[in-house]
Amino acid sequence: MAIRRDAFDDTLRRRGIPPEAVERARALSEKQGVSLRRAVVGTEGVDPKATAQALSELSGLPVLESIDPEHVDPELVRTLPLGIARDRRVLPLWVSGDELVVAIGDLSALPVLDALRLRHALPVRPVLVPTDILVTATNATYDKAAKSATQILSDVDEDGVRSADDDLSLEDAELLDDPNHAPIIRFVNALLSQAIKERASDIHIEPFEKDLVVRFRIDGVMHERHRPPFKLRNPIVSRIKIMAGLNIAEKRLPQDGRIRRKMGGREIDLRVSTVPVRHGERVVMRILEKGTVFSLDQIGMEGDTLTTFRKVIRKPHGILLVSGPTGSGKSTTLYSAISEINEPDINILTIEDPVEYEVAGIGQVQVNQKIDLTFASALRSFLRQDPDVILVGEIRDRETAENAVQASLTGHMVFSTIHTNDAAGAFARLTDMGVEPFLVASSLAGVLAQRLVRRLCPHCKRPYTPTDEELVDLGLSRADIAGHTIYEAVGCEECQQVGYKGRLGIYEFLPAWDDVKTLVIANADAGKVKKKAVELGMRTLRDDGFRKVMNGMTSLDEVMRVTQIDTVENEG
Repeated sequence: MAIRRDAFDDTLRRRGIPPEAVERARALSEKQGVSLRRAVVGTEGVDPKATAQALSELSGLPVLESIDPEHVDPELVRTLPLGIARDRRVLPLWVSGDELVVAIGDLSALPVLDALRLRHALPVRPVLVPTDILVTATNATYDKAAKSATQILSDVDEDGVRSADDDLSLEDAELLDDPNHAPIIRFVNALLSQAIKERASDIHIEPFEKDLVVRFRIDGVMHERHRPPFKLRNPIVSRIKIMAGLNIAEKRLPQDGRIRRKMGGREIDLRVSTVPVRHGERVVMRILEKGTVFSLDQIGMEGDTLTTFRKVIRKPHGILLVSGPTGSGKSTTLYSAISEINEPDINILTIEDPVEYEVAGIGQVQVNQKIDLTFASALRSFLRQDPDVILVGEIRDRETAENAVQASLTGHMVFSTIHTNDAAGAFARLTDMGVEPFLVASSLAGVLAQRLVRRLCPHCKRPYTPTDEELVDLGLSRADIAGHTIYEAVGCEECQQVGYKGRLGIYEFLPAWDDVKTLVIANADAGKVKKKAVELGMRTLRDDGFRKVMNGMTSLDEVMRVTQIDTVENEG
């Protein structure tokens, strides 16, 4: 249906659209080589409702000013790819009488209507919908229409899927080409989509004697999500291996790969690990979002800890260590630190295992044991690359530790991680690796110990008054919490009944004070170093956790959960 450009222009003006807005849309139309109808969408000052009414006046099509996603037929929606629906601004709604009602935001969608007419063997009745209403309805409707992993598993049970165990001669290539396994592809895709929606950091697929269990790690805690039929363990693993570029025929050895996908407009990188276990292969997928912005202001570090940490990362030389168990956010802290100091006049190199996130302007190298590219060997080579700052993924042996010390003593700033339970323990760990105490004291600029605690869900957290017994167990008094509101986790739909949503760090930062260096040179144990550091003003992990409890960010139970090991060791 052709509409003259000047007629549409005049109609928009009669509908009350300011002339300057129409001119902006006209200029954009000429610049991008698109129709004026297309250009007015999103142009400032152009009301989508008025645009729809103008098109209605010129085309004779009715206007529908609202869409309730609950009334849209999901089976109709599934027949039109989301990409076409968004690009052509078209959405199948429902069947009324013997007609298929379809929402359109622009007359350019009319050719799509012919395809829908042929697909459903029904005459099509188009209705114009304001573009802002149509976009919102399209997103909500497709999200609702997308089958969950659970629903797809129901389809699998109903349709039946041949298992690799049912036919020992079945080749892996045949298994992937077999149309009977289309539900497996849909299940894996739905699984990834669900994990991303639920903010999972890892997906675990675990075969046991008679069960196949799928679990998500969300905010550091494992949650069971699905129990697919046990016969599907091999088809599911094979599908994931194909996506990750792994050898689907090799089931006896561990394998590592990556999957890169674009989901919901976001680029997702999945690190895949497979390990053979007694009843099949175990798969773990670590979910990493590309384009993540790292900032020290967003990780939960605050106050004097943040101020002192920022001063240390800008020192011209020395070693800064971040300690904590696996999954405590050490990499995020280091990426945030190097992102803050990443400037054109600073040369930053990293050696990582593996490279989890790409940071613009930084030279990143991945460990490769097969060619003897290790932390230690890369660190030696880096010194010939004229670096200002070097990030070493982990100090795990004497050679790496000694190379890091030498790099710091020759005028370089070295960032790295180390596995100790608290900040004071890092000094003793380096000494245990064989580094001389006086070298440890002279090279270390500071140690940051950290843990991750879950944030209370802001929608359902409620005030809570601890009992006297609980306060005694926590080492607190009633006076310590006076004037503060303590909250506890409850659970609601927003947080999937968990009571927590998201995580933040708690920190213990120990700068290399002179008194601390004296103890290190004297080979004092970690307990004495920590005691002196507390006397000098260091806030411990538990102290920082309690401060976040007082600020309503997390709960007493959560702080106790993640700092309990430290307390037991200190008491011992």
